[in-house]
Amino acid sequence: MDASSVAVALLHSSADAIIAADRDGNITFWNPGAVRIFGFTADEATGRSLDLIIPEKQRARHWAGYREVMRTGQSRYSGGDILAVPALRKDGRRISLEFTIVPVKDAAGRMTGLVSVLRDVTARFEEIRELRRKAAAAPQT
Repeated sequence: MDASSVAVALLHSSADAIIAADRDGNITFWNPGAVRIFGFTADEATGRSLDLIIPEKQRARHWAGYREVMRTGQSRYSGGDILAVPALRKDGRRISLEFTIVPVKDAAGRMTGLVSVLRDVTARFEEIRELRRKAAAAPQT
């Protein structure tokens, strides 16, 4: 098995979402995992702004961080740290995601965009929230 076939298999997996966006934040790649998690087909998402999946309240903060990564080529989330954020599905439902990013640079080393690997952790997030609620409501002894 060569590296090329492994890369293609990963990109077209439906387990995690893999999304690429250009320097301006327009979606250039949307894999089957992104279709499964967000509900938008690749044709519906490709060419559109990442605002498609970013809740309105988080957009200003997201774009400030995005511009900083494009300017510097650096992000603490490209070194293996995981970012947890809310996102939007096509049906309007909010979900919880964990993701990492991979900066994409041209041959001269200039930032051209980002690739993100995203995992839907909504069920786990809701389970933890429910356990905390139960613990807070339990009689203290």
